[in-house]
Amino acid sequence: MPPWGIRPARCGVYAGMDLGKSPEPARGEGCLVVAIRVPVRIVVLVLVVPVRMVGDALVAGGRFLNDAVFRPVGRALLWAGRAVFVWPFVGLWRHVLVPLGRGLGWLGKVLVVLPAVALYRHVLTPLGRAAVWTYARVLTPLGHACAAAGAAVRAGLALLARHLVVLPSAWAYRWILTPLGHAGVWCGKGLLWGVAAIATVIGAGLYWTARVLLVLPALAVRRWVLVPAGRVLGVVVREIGAALGHAWRVAGYVSLAVGGLLGTLLRWTFVEPARWVYRGVLTPVGHAVRDAVLRPAVEAGRRAGRATRQALASARVTARQIRADIRRVLVGGPGTPAPNGDQGEEPVRDVRRVSEGRNLLTKG
Repeated sequence: MPPWGIRPARCGVYAGMDLGKSPEPARGEGCLVVAIRVPVRIVVLVLVVPVRMVGDALVAGGRFLNDAVFRPVGRALLWAGRAVFVWPFVGLWRHVLVPLGRGLGWLGKVLVVLPAVALYRHVLTPLGRAAVWTYARVLTPLGHACAAAGAAVRAGLALLARHLVVLPSAWAYRWILTPLGHAGVWCGKGLLWGVAAIATVIGAGLYWTARVLLVLPALAVRRWVLVPAGRVLGVVVREIGAALGHAWRVAGYVSLAVGGLLGTLLRWTFVEPARWVYRGVLTPVGHAVRDAVLRPAVEAGRRAGRATRQALASARVTARQIRADIRRVLVGGPGTPAPNGDQGEEPVRDVRRVSEGRNLLTKG
């Protein structure tokens, strides 16, 4: 198997399909289809292979940029957006707006709700009850009386309208308007029949004129010109589509083979030499530097630090001893009374000897 991972048999099949030899016409295909197929597939293959390779290279570059650049940048921007926009607003909501809203709610309850409840309970409710009593005891009887008077007036007006308007209108409709309408309808039907007959004659003439001058030539052009041209064009379009499909698959295998070859060359040119240099040169040199330089330097630094700490401790002990000697000279020892004769003062606490501080430097 080649190093780029493509099986030769499959590549040979796709690379030589219908391109190196003239295909035999399949059942139902004519010589025109076979003559169009081979040049179309050759031209389409030459045009599609570079496009497919460029597309695969762009896809690989886009995936690399997405994994190495866009995702980390997006996460950083997301974190920055949260830090700049979300968290300040959350803090503002929790520590400013919520307490402010609670305070405003309490103020609204004290200043609006409680006065409104008192107004409804002590003012509007008595007014409503008074209005209900007025409606039930005063307005309702007055409305009933007005309704009775209106019914009597309405009955009189209806009787007058029946004898003065309705009965004369019904007589005029039955004996005057109905005969006139029947005569108008009979005249309109005759006129419409005459117009329809004239329109039928004119339409038949126009139909046969348009059929002879337009429809029959259009049918002839469609049958003897457009249909054969459409069939040829359909064959060309079908073959171009099939050639595009074959060329796209072949371009995919070619792009995969070229990508595998470039990957193998990159591996054997850069990756493997760098790995060999790291394993065979840098790792032993690093171990030697660590064992011969870094570890002794670290150990020497530790010893120097230990000696420095011991020297500082000895200096502190010596300073304590000097202060104790000065205090003993000025004040007196543990068994010597104070110059003022005070015997009740606590004796000075003994300190280490200088020799003990000096022995600290000899301890390893």
